[in-house]
Order: sequence, then structure tokens, then C-alpha cells
Amino acid sequence: MTDKVKELVSKCLQARDMAYCPYSRFPVGAAILTAEGAIITGCNVENASYGLTVCAERTAIQRAVVEGYRQFTAIAVTCDIKDRFVGPCGACRQVLMEFGSDWIVYLTKPDGSYKETSLSELLPLAFSPAHLAKN
Repeated sequence: MTDKVKELVSKCLQARDMAYCPYSRFPVGAAILTAEGAIITGCNVENASYGLTVCAERTAIQRAVVEGYRQFTAIAVTCDIKDRFVGPCGACRQVLMEFGSDWIVYLTKPDGSYKETSLSELLPLAFSPAHLAKN
């Protein structure tokens, strides 16, 4: 594991600990690696009006955009499930795709072990901004 991947995994675990999830009690953390090498974190933030809940991955993307980043290379995602790797929900996969298909995705367990995959593998035949280009 490279130092940057180790840091990315560590930061997603720390972000999970900040989750606001009084309804589901399902904390999720995410850490995004920008093309410039910065790491931006996010956690899920629930709402009593359930549909207004924001996932950790989208929180991290929104924070990164506010900070001026638009190019990303990787994301690490974690939750409290210990016996298997859990990926981002479908909505989050689509939001990540907005910023490119070449993401490395680290599905991370609470003990820090991870499985490396890609956004293209998690969201095959994805709809992307390229589909909106005029012919």
C-alpha cells in the first residue's frame, strides 16, 4: 500500500466517525484524492425528511468542488460492515461519473483492509456528460 493510499483509507475511516446518522445508525465515510494530490473527506448527513439525506461520497464531492477541484483519481469509502466490502450507492456512482470514469475505488472495511476496484467496473455502460454532447 502506498503512503497516499494509506492516507486516503485512514481519512475515510476518520470521516466515518463524523457521520450524522441518528436514523439509520449506518455511518459512512469517504475520502477523495484529487489530481493535485489533495484529500477531501465527507460523511453521510441524515435528515428527518429521509430523502434529504446526503451520502458521504456526495458530501466529499461537494466539498471538493467548493474548494475548486474538478479532477479526481481515487476515492476510499467505508462503513461499519466488517465481514464484506460495500460500495457506493447507485446515485453516488452516477455523481462520481460526472467527474470522469477513471476513478480507482477503494472499498474499505473498518479494520482498514480494502479491495481495489474502479468506477467503470462499479457502473458499467454509464450515462456521462459525453452523452449530452451535440452531434
